[in-house]
Amino acid sequence: MQQITDIFKIEDLKKRIFFVLGALAVYRLGATIPIPGINTAALQAIFEAQKGSLLGFLDIFSGGALSRFSIFSMGVMPYINASIIMSLVQGAHIFPVLDRLQKEGESGRKKITQFTRLFTLFLAAFQSLGLTIAMTKMQAGGGPTIVTNPTLGFYFVTVLTLVTGTIFVMWLGEQITERGIGNGISLIIFAGIVDRLPAAVMDMVKLVQIDEISLLSGLLIVALVLAIIGFVIWVETAQRKIPVQYAQRMVGRKMYGGASTFLPLKVDQSGVIAVIFAVSLMSVPYTIGSFNPNAAWAQKLMALMNHSSILYQLAYVALIIFFCYFYNSVSINPKDLAENMKKWGGFIPGMRPGEPTAQHIEWVMNRITLGGALFVSLIAVLPDYLRAKFNVPFYFGGTSLLIVVGVALDTIAQTEAHLVMRNYEGFYKNSRVKGRWFNVGS
Repeated sequence: MQQITDIFKIEDLKKRIFFVLGALAVYRLGATIPIPGINTAALQAIFEAQKGSLLGFLDIFSGGALSRFSIFSMGVMPYINASIIMSLVQGAHIFPVLDRLQKEGESGRKKITQFTRLFTLFLAAFQSLGLTIAMTKMQAGGGPTIVTNPTLGFYFVTVLTLVTGTIFVMWLGEQITERGIGNGISLIIFAGIVDRLPAAVMDMVKLVQIDEISLLSGLLIVALVLAIIGFVIWVETAQRKIPVQYAQRMVGRKMYGGASTFLPLKVDQSGVIAVIFAVSLMSVPYTIGSFNPNAAWAQKLMALMNHSSILYQLAYVALIIFFCYFYNSVSINPKDLAENMKKWGGFIPGMRPGEPTAQHIEWVMNRITLGGALFVSLIAVLPDYLRAKFNVPFYFGGTSLLIVVGVALDTIAQTEAHLVMRNYEGFYKNSRVKGRWFNVGS
């Protein structure tokens, strides 16, 4: 309780927290404003029927904005897709101009950010057109259509509104990162998922009250969710500590060095970034199929990419593992770590400085990354599989848990850093919350 009180003693930190809360309130307000010309009753009926499908999963990811077909229906997906593609292009060294900009420091990063924003605009236009076409062709069980009057003007206004909403959400996320606490894009996704939690809890309470499920089954579900959350926190904060010894050296008349420390490597370095990237890419086939949802090829594609299908789960796991390794390759350079260690007289016991040290760090990273990637994949897939297998009426799956817990830990870590920097105690007296400093699209 004292730590919570300390937060409001720091004027700058208090302003940052209130800014985040205000920005998220604006986002949630926009997510409730529907686009004109939509039959909301037919739309809700379709999403109720598609609750366990990929469409229902994307609706949870958007915080319910998609099921309302609101002005923020596209959310941050186009921006995330643009960031993924830009990161892959930079990693593959396809365009020399991007390599040059990357070496220019802060000014180069700003130009790359501008390219990402322009690419986001293009992807938002493409995806919003596909979404609009899909909405005009959807029907609720042969009943009324979602769009009452799909004229050319409706297409133009809807696509323009969705693109504008995406750009605004992207800007809002950047403002949260710059002027608030935590990563803005991740917090927006976090807010959308958490917004559905009270309704899910109330639905389960009602099912217990009407004896649809027993009280014991309800308690077991809650215990399982809490156990998974605890397991996620344990792995998300786990580190592999590589021992490092610094040799003694004489500087003037004083002796420096001789200290023993360690190089901390997180077991799950990428965390929620890999999950967010994987979910974003898994939505691409749906966007492609939405341009002609009644065609045979589109229906076959939708069936193959069903959220509960084996093909979908395998592709999802493969993408998570890929992005875990990709994120580590971008964020951590073993050669730079080895060179800096050598420069300051540090070495790993039993390893020669330089290239052998870099190879050892890379070897350790590959091993722990595999373990972290398999853990994230298991948590992302297994709860959803069990929910579908045993018909658990609580749709708050593993992907949602990973994102909520991961973003919460990172935000707490940044808040604690502000407290410690100003000589206040952290949230735990004898330890620090090991968060992750990351930025979607970096």
